[in-house]
Amino acid sequence: MSWGFLRDILSGVNKYSTEIGRIWLAIVFIFRLLVYVVAAEHIWKDEQKEFECNIRQPGCENVCFDHFFPISQIRLWALQLIMVSTPSLLVVLHVAYRESREKRHKKKLYKTPGSMDGGLLCTYLISLIFKTGFEIGFLVLFYKLYGGFNVPRLVKCDMRPCPNTVDCYTSKPTEKKVFLYFVVVTSCLCIVLNVCELSYLIFKYTIKCCLERYEKKTQTMKSECQKLKYVVPDETACTALLHSNASPVLVNMLDKPESNLSTDLRG
Repeated sequence: MSWGFLRDILSGVNKYSTEIGRIWLAIVFIFRLLVYVVAAEHIWKDEQKEFECNIRQPGCENVCFDHFFPISQIRLWALQLIMVSTPSLLVVLHVAYRESREKRHKKKLYKTPGSMDGGLLCTYLISLIFKTGFEIGFLVLFYKLYGGFNVPRLVKCDMRPCPNTVDCYTSKPTEKKVFLYFVVVTSCLCIVLNVCELSYLIFKYTIKCCLERYEKKTQTMKSECQKLKYVVPDETACTALLHSNASPVLVNMLDKPESNLSTDLRG
């Protein structure tokens, strides 16, 4: 199987990811994709041929293998890698849509096509939700299909056309178990990273919205104060203006309280 397309998707989305997202990409590429291609694929290569039962009844081994391993573990791992990485393609497609829209209108519509805001932020959050859902779904599927995260050495089969209960042996059970645990650990780590990145982006966007709302409210209050200064002059400024231009007698009258002013006028 060629994994070049998956590598291109991951390298393309790396430009638009956060720091947490880049850690996720490194784990997927190094600890999952490369491990799968270099080591795990060869361990499960001839698993059906190496599955042996202590009977030579035609069709018995095939039926027993299909019963205990309805889907090959390595193929399920490959499907998990594809499904987990595909939502990242949504971000790349959204950026490509922005770039084509700018070319079509022949003007700059965004700060940068890959800036994490508006619709692109929503697309990124949706891709994180899908990736987390796929990770959890495949872990549950692994657990349900194989009765836990385990590779048994011996299984007992009584499926037809086996004449009686037969013992069947899986190949390299310990080695397969180690790699299966590795799949579970890396999947759990990726889930944690996805949840952390999702929380970080939501928190960051919420803080940004609150700050923008506060700045907008402050600007509105400042503009209203400016308007009020023109409509209703400041009392202190008016008094200072009168003191500078009025005669001494008038200034003395303005400085006196209203009761004293009435007495002086009667006198």
